[in-house]
Amino acid sequence: MSKEKDKEIRELKKQIIDYMEHDAQGPVEVNEISQSLNKTGSGAFKKLVKAIAELEREDRIVLMKSGKFKLKESANLLEGKFFGSDRGFGFVAVEDYEKDLFIPPNETNTALHGDMVRVELTKEADPRNDKGPEGRVVEVVERGSQYIYGEFTPYDDNEVKETGFYGYVTPKDKKLPDALIQIEAKGLRPVAGTIVQVEITDYSGIESGNDFVGIINRTIGHKDEPGIEILTIVHKYNIPSEFPEEVVRESENVPDFISEEDTKGRKDLRDEVVLTIDGEDAKDLDDAIQVKKLDNGNFYLGVHIADVSHYVTENSAMDQEAYERGTSVYLTDRVIPMLPQRLSNGICSLHPNVDRLTLSCEMEIDSSGKVVDYSISPSIIRSKYRMTYEAVNKILMEDDEETKAEYSEIVDMFKQMEELHNILEKKRVQRGSIDFDTREAKIEVDPEGMPVDIFVRERGVGERMIESFMLSANETVSEHYTNQDLPILYRIHEQPDEGKMQRFLEFVTSFGITVKGTKDNISPKTLQAVINEVKGEPEEAVISMLLLRSMQQAKYDVTPVGHYGLAAEHYSHFTSPIRRYPDLVLHRLIHYYNEVDRSSKAKNKWNERLPEIAEQSSVTERRAVDAERETDEMKKAEYMQTKIGETFEGVIVSVTNFGMFIQLPNSVEGLVHISNMTDDYYEFNDRSMLMIGTRTGKVYRIGQSVEVRVTSANTETYDIDFELVEDETAPTDKPQKGKSSKKKGNRNRGKKQSDAPFKKDKGKRKTKKRRKR
Repeated sequence: MSKEKDKEIRELKKQIIDYMEHDAQGPVEVNEISQSLNKTGSGAFKKLVKAIAELEREDRIVLMKSGKFKLKESANLLEGKFFGSDRGFGFVAVEDYEKDLFIPPNETNTALHGDMVRVELTKEADPRNDKGPEGRVVEVVERGSQYIYGEFTPYDDNEVKETGFYGYVTPKDKKLPDALIQIEAKGLRPVAGTIVQVEITDYSGIESGNDFVGIINRTIGHKDEPGIEILTIVHKYNIPSEFPEEVVRESENVPDFISEEDTKGRKDLRDEVVLTIDGEDAKDLDDAIQVKKLDNGNFYLGVHIADVSHYVTENSAMDQEAYERGTSVYLTDRVIPMLPQRLSNGICSLHPNVDRLTLSCEMEIDSSGKVVDYSISPSIIRSKYRMTYEAVNKILMEDDEETKAEYSEIVDMFKQMEELHNILEKKRVQRGSIDFDTREAKIEVDPEGMPVDIFVRERGVGERMIESFMLSANETVSEHYTNQDLPILYRIHEQPDEGKMQRFLEFVTSFGITVKGTKDNISPKTLQAVINEVKGEPEEAVISMLLLRSMQQAKYDVTPVGHYGLAAEHYSHFTSPIRRYPDLVLHRLIHYYNEVDRSSKAKNKWNERLPEIAEQSSVTERRAVDAERETDEMKKAEYMQTKIGETFEGVIVSVTNFGMFIQLPNSVEGLVHISNMTDDYYEFNDRSMLMIGTRTGKVYRIGQSVEVRVTSANTETYDIDFELVEDETAPTDKPQKGKSSKKKGNRNRGKKQSDAPFKKDKGKRKTKKRRKR
């Protein structure tokens, strides 16, 4: 069925249901439906019969003994977005429904990841057993994407005659079913091994376990070309990777230097000692800082952010493109920027010793970390130093004399920065901010794009210090406009999901941790206390990770509900307008309210526009995160493919009925499948999340250190498989001869994760951190 015919049948099904719901007087015959919808011609009648047959198969209408059709009375239909998994099942997110509906593998009814579907509720949620509702897809209302990406294989002449197709494409998407796409003998005709974009013309085959049908309308490149895998991911997530000509032309008209006209109405801070601190290879420097002690004992903190909104004006081509992109995307060895490099690496980047336009949030902060005075204004700066985290950490953490001598003029400022940072961090801890201190994996690749090393980036004082200053500026700006009752974009983080939090609270009790509070009102301060309690213990990384997974996703909104993780009442993104569209919009709003209008009419204007911007920004952020995560998974699988047969120490991060997931110190995760645990017959204890050997009594639990051998790494599915290296010292659930049967506490099991090397010759590495809250 072509795409047009598929759409026509869907529309016809809607017309039939609408007629039977509102106009029909009880059950109706096919002829009545035909006449009422004016589908009496031969061709139209055939399509009508096909649509009725589909509705009957979907169990939305019922054929009675009289030969008439009626709506199924028990139908309890809901509409939502389908999220597929690589294991066949899925979930449907329904608006105003507390929990997503679980859709079993045999009830997806051709739905693919991202589709809008209509579902029937088959099982209500069971809060007592913490089980959500179940349903089945009865209709795909709208396809999430008509394009699929994959590798093309042509048929030979005999196969073309036999099948009627030119070849087939193997999808690259893990969330698609295990099916092929048969390619019609029209459209582009690439060579074998080409990665292509396929437009699906017929989805019906998926229902019967057969193939899709489509045409190739774009080639991405050959599978053997360097970097083609990442390029495929970019296209799969519909991330724009090339700027339209109009955007490029517009960016070329942006001046290279600041004019005298640009400085009017701006606070001149060019004589102040302002500097930037970023990663060594960063090129888009969008934040600069200054710290100094005031005569009254308070601190002055100046956070100066590149004024991108001066160049990217509302509704311009660059603005529209930035809206579509939403954020810069960081994919292993490349960056897909939100703005053309002429701006992001040029006039908007706060390079040293050149004039730059900025928006400044200048704060006076007392010894308790309270902002006692502030100003938010357009400014102009001239950064004096381009510092790196490495250099700052050498000064503050290592007391490196050579580095201190190189930057002798500003060493005292760094010490004042560290003092202020400690005050601000202490304040956040006291109010209950959760510090996950998450570690990011750095994947190094060779010129061909192949991974040659993976290591974890450690955050030093320099990174944490800049984070403290950016958080202060974000909160101060957000609170200012909230108090002014002026509409802006907020970065919100809602209360954790009750079900996930309940599971987390039950989990930590197995480590002897008692948490005060209930799943529906637990405070972030209480959760931070849990992290503090396991600091330095083997289970620290696992508990932090599981707590993070229990949290809601932060997003953008127009209602200031606060940021749970930061324990902040007011929070917005102000500090990264080169790489995040919400920050750019906030800068635009600051200018608008200060220079144009803040009347009721102005408020109404932005109250109408901001919700759509918030939604788009959240969607593009999630798209970028998904693409970044998939790229990392792919590169990790490629890297581990070179380590087959090697052994490593790792930590159990999840235990399931089919095996255990092990994380290595370099963040790579792999599965020890239960079928490969051959030294005993193991049973899964789902209540305590344990794997217990029935004969030996060996116990495997989350947070426990184990030694594993790499057995396989699939670069198509990104699955990595391990097997356990037999360990006679593994804890058991049975008393040993001559020893007490009392089990040791969890804190004594295994080695600390931080003590488990990935490779014994790994030394210290340079680190860089991309800030993101």
